[in-house]
Amino acid sequence: MKKLEYVKNIKKTRRINIAAFAGYCFFVGFVIALVCVIADAGLPVWPLSTIIWLLCALFILFVLFTGVRKANEWERAVVLRFGKFKSIHGPGLFFVLPFIDRVTQIIDIRIRVSDFSAQETLTLDSVAVRVDALCFWLVWDPEKAVLEVENYEDAVVLSSKTALRNAVSSNDLTTFLQRGDIIEKQIQHDVDKKTTEWGITVLYIEITDIQIPRALQDSLSRLAQAEREKKGRVLLAEAEIDIAKKLGEAAHIYQQCEPAIKLKAFSILNEGLKAGNSMMLVPNSITEELKGSDIFGLQALNELKNKQKAE
Repeated sequence: MKKLEYVKNIKKTRRINIAAFAGYCFFVGFVIALVCVIADAGLPVWPLSTIIWLLCALFILFVLFTGVRKANEWERAVVLRFGKFKSIHGPGLFFVLPFIDRVTQIIDIRIRVSDFSAQETLTLDSVAVRVDALCFWLVWDPEKAVLEVENYEDAVVLSSKTALRNAVSSNDLTTFLQRGDIIEKQIQHDVDKKTTEWGITVLYIEITDIQIPRALQDSLSRLAQAEREKKGRVLLAEAEIDIAKKLGEAAHIYQQCEPAIKLKAFSILNEGLKAGNSMMLVPNSITEELKGSDIFGLQALNELKNKQKAE
């Protein structure tokens, strides 16, 4: 796609030059035909010197009109004079001399994005992968981009592919999956070191997709599932250890303080009685202790039952 755009740009520049040359020829032919018609018609003609000056003035106006070019804010025009580099023009209006100057190419200096991929490259651990990536780059020196390399867009893409293949072959699959940012910086550094001589800067590289064989995907999926199950079992064991430690500390406290265990028993009994519709079996030791204090009203309830039976 990038190569096609480059070819279209070159063809467009050539069409402009051919159109200008055709316009000059048409203008000269029209003037000559007009003079011949006037002469054949026997009409009064101006002196030869006047006609020459008029033709020169018209020709100069026509040259000035056709020599004016325009470049957008993000464009730079590379102008050659007699085949040699002259200057960089733009943005805005600029003037070139017809038949002498030629706008060889219009350079876009905005940030561009080019996609590229490494075809079935082996990693350091002998795994065949296909890696797709994006390259963000821009032209900072239009003169070098045009004069130093034939097609700078293809050069950037091909250099990025080469650097990507080198990065894939020098790293294992685990590094690619876990440390992709380091791989991207490595590729960006390798490509930028080469393209700087062409007036091009590679801003950054982004890896978009890593395709691995289907069988290896299944193996990695099972491995990840086993790792998650292992972590779950370890967390459960650690929780059991923490619970056992806390229960041991609580047992030690209850052993040292007898009223504490009694209060714990009363608390459990209280929680059970809150339900209201449940039946609880209370040990005799607890009921004997509760007779004297009648904390939960058990003694009063027993006396009420005996009174009802007597009646």
